[in-house]
Amino acid sequence: MTTPLTPADLGSPADAPGDAGRAARDRGDLLVLVAGDYRAEISTVGATLESLTVGGRNLVLRSPEEGPMLFYRGAIVAPWPNRIGDGTYVWDGEELRTPLSEPERGNALHGLVSFQSFTPASVDEDEVVLRTELFPTPGYPFHLLLTVRCALSPEEGLTTTVTARNLGRSDAPYGVCPHPYLVAGPEPLDEWSLQVAAGTVLTVTEDRLLPTGTAPVPPGDPFDFSAPRVLGDLFIDHAFTDLTRDAEGRLEVAVTAPGGTGVELTAGPECPWLQIHTGDRPEPEHHRRGLAVEPMTCPPDAFRSGTDVVRLAPGDEHAASWSIRGW
Repeated sequence: MTTPLTPADLGSPADAPGDAGRAARDRGDLLVLVAGDYRAEISTVGATLESLTVGGRNLVLRSPEEGPMLFYRGAIVAPWPNRIGDGTYVWDGEELRTPLSEPERGNALHGLVSFQSFTPASVDEDEVVLRTELFPTPGYPFHLLLTVRCALSPEEGLTTTVTARNLGRSDAPYGVCPHPYLVAGPEPLDEWSLQVAAGTVLTVTEDRLLPTGTAPVPPGDPFDFSAPRVLGDLFIDHAFTDLTRDAEGRLEVAVTAPGGTGVELTAGPECPWLQIHTGDRPEPEHHRRGLAVEPMTCPPDAFRSGTDVVRLAPGDEHAASWSIRGW
């Protein structure tokens, strides 16, 4: 059983004016957005969602103010989500090898831009647009322009859209996802209820979390959250697909605390996969503090399997959007 969240666990929002502003620190400038009861903080390092609150209540788990972002909290993950096994993949007949950013498991984890500097293209009270250029490297010899638009609404909360444009001369493999750890309320995560309807789960190896196949999620399965169900001590670090969507094609994930507060993430049809992780960590202070909910354009290890990888032609663009709101 985990312990309740405290303000110290969640971090303290940086001091900033009520309208859009900046606060200098060692993790880049902090851009503050306000709309109605919502307040968001976006870092120029990684275009990271550092904080999102409604009525002063945290909807996502923060990293400490000092030092690097922890565990990809709030990160934009591109040009591939999740992992590449051995950091090696084949694209158009050429074998490519990218550095192992998860060396303990022998994987290349969470793309290349989460710690890269982004430049603000525009900053308003309720919206910011940030851009970064991803230049070719031996492991990813492709040239992309990434644009991240974060828009805050009193009704819809925070909507993020990531657009990738291929500036290079050859087709590029591409995928993207966000990495927020949602916080339903001050009660322990084990007491939160989760609702999301998924028909298929990606099975993975225990040691490296690399895909081995797929399995159905029948009614009554431990991963069946088609109706709201308390998480308890269930461990989840899996990708799901065959997701039930609303009339507009959006998937919906709702997490509710016993006290009645909650948070919802929605994403468009460009994200056919969803990674959920209960945030299990060996460090007690970080163990099960938030629920990672990551709508993905392609599954883990997609650069090796080819599943749902976007083939981005020279000059073409790809956009993916998701929203987070609370109550």
